[in-house]
Amino acid sequence: MKTQQTAWLRWYPVWSRNMRVWRKLIGPALLGNIGEPLLYLLALGYGLGSFLGQKIEGLEYVVFLASGLVCSSAMNTASFEGMYSAYTRMAVQDTWIGMLTAPLTLRDIIYAEVIWCGTKSVISVAAILLVATAMGLVADARAILVLPLGWLVGACFGSMALVMTSIAKTYDFFLYYFTLLVTPMLLLSGVFFPIDGMPELVQTIAKILPLYHAIALMRPLMIGQLPTDVLLHLTVLGLYILVALPIAIRLISRRLLR
Repeated sequence: MKTQQTAWLRWYPVWSRNMRVWRKLIGPALLGNIGEPLLYLLALGYGLGSFLGQKIEGLEYVVFLASGLVCSSAMNTASFEGMYSAYTRMAVQDTWIGMLTAPLTLRDIIYAEVIWCGTKSVISVAAILLVATAMGLVADARAILVLPLGWLVGACFGSMALVMTSIAKTYDFFLYYFTLLVTPMLLLSGVFFPIDGMPELVQTIAKILPLYHAIALMRPLMIGQLPTDVLLHLTVLGLYILVALPIAIRLISRRLLR
């Protein structure tokens, strides 16, 4: 009975192990989380923003950019963790194989990896939120709600990243994913500029991708508004998880347990 009651928590030791490893590298990790978005805000928000001469969707450009960077940071953090770090644990260090000698299943390990990707995204989002707040770019206390949303976005992109990890032969393979999917999403989903002025076909494609829906939820909260179509955006992000996660589990199981 006790085993059945605690079965749903079997992901926790794996998550805890990843957390302990990350804590050993917390200095450079937080520096990257804070330093890169700060550079973007200064160089693009104030530098490029000073040449625009107009507001974007009624916002100063640096405010518009800050809310977009929160989402892109969650995406990038989860993608790197779900690919490079997870691949290292799977194929280089054989960490997952070692974990299977404990009372764990591969499904438990992959669930833990997705939850960890979401956790890393929350840490990244929190770091940028602190920077943006210190710079006076956050309009309302409801911006704190981007933290749980950051976990959902991280779990979404972490699940997608694990699919790529399941079929990767080397680290170089991940360049395809970043070049063909992550970079287009970064440029076309509304991080740096509104997508309203883009061709309708491009807008349609952008609205299918998860980053667009993450921004649609987080940006209003950052600027003191309430997002619209919340159920739609949450559903899209959830569907990406529900589709990608079983695929990742099946492919990784076939790879490691064959």
